[in-house]
Amino acid sequence: MPASSSLSPAVSPAELEARLRLHLLPELGPRRFRKLLSAFDSASAALSAPASAWRALGLPAACAEPRRSAQIRERAAAALHWLGEPDQHVVMWDDPAYPALLAELADAPPLLFVAGDPGVLEAPQLAMVGSRRASRPGLDNARAFARSLAGVGFVITSGLALGIDGAAHQGALEGGGKTVAVLGTGLQCLYPRRHVGLAAQIIEQGGALVSELPLDCPPQASNFPRRNRIISGLSLGVLVVEASPSSGSLITARLAAEQGREVYAIPGSIHHPGARGCHQLIRDGATLVESIEHILEALRGWQTPTAEPVSVPLASVEHPLLALLHAAPHSTEALVQASGWPLSQVLGALTELELDGLVCNEAGRWLARNR
Repeated sequence: MPASSSLSPAVSPAELEARLRLHLLPELGPRRFRKLLSAFDSASAALSAPASAWRALGLPAACAEPRRSAQIRERAAAALHWLGEPDQHVVMWDDPAYPALLAELADAPPLLFVAGDPGVLEAPQLAMVGSRRASRPGLDNARAFARSLAGVGFVITSGLALGIDGAAHQGALEGGGKTVAVLGTGLQCLYPRRHVGLAAQIIEQGGALVSELPLDCPPQASNFPRRNRIISGLSLGVLVVEASPSSGSLITARLAAEQGREVYAIPGSIHHPGARGCHQLIRDGATLVESIEHILEALRGWQTPTAEPVSVPLASVEHPLLALLHAAPHSTEALVQASGWPLSQVLGALTELELDGLVCNEAGRWLARNR
């Protein structure tokens, strides 16, 4: 019996194999999958039914014809073998362990493949998304916000893409928290390959990799926008860190709004193309975010208390920038000169200090705050 059986106690091995076969059929999305199970009571019965019965339900011949093919059987057998390995699971839509928020969607995936801890999917999650070609300040913001939000108990959910996604996952891990990566490929075809190491870290630290796609599904452009509904569907809200008007992150934000989730956006310079998508979201009603307090105000009470602090408070160490600001207010440029640090490092440190309520910016000058 595969390791996933503990997640689906009501499903027999034969029914599990039948559902995996159904899931592999072409042109069989979530709604058609559910239509079949509703009409025939089980995947096994659906596969045994004649093609005419499938046509009567409005399903195309492309769905029905390969249902008993050797190739489909072999791929389902390979999926069962994968499920027999440690920390590899499948969670089905009628399973008590299926994420409750995701189950609210009309097109919720009929099953999710999970590498890692499937229990993390039931924890309060906040999605963070943004540009693949993010600026250095954008990446620093993503890491700092993710680190702080993970520190107050939120699981950070994103898409494992380059840019903001990767920075958000990394920030959550640095904060000692957990993070969920929703892939636009099968779990055996991790993409981008540059993030294979990050994916392993996510699992090692108690998070999870998730995909609705067959395990052997390679990267296909059409699948990445589709998976965005899962990122937003799992989450209480979506924070867009940096995005152009054409960014796929705005698809996630739109889906989140349609799903009744909170939408947050970090503003940027009016001269930076990567900020225009966020500005558009703010004009459309998204909450403007300058610190995690703006997020916690709406979601307070949802975060899971952490057993112990996940990072050393900045006030408890002699932070070089804080020492400079206690002496006198400085502009960002003045801090770069006084500290000898590169601009990107100064901006990242200032973001963390601001998130911790230790500094503030007034009229272009940074000031230390008394606590």
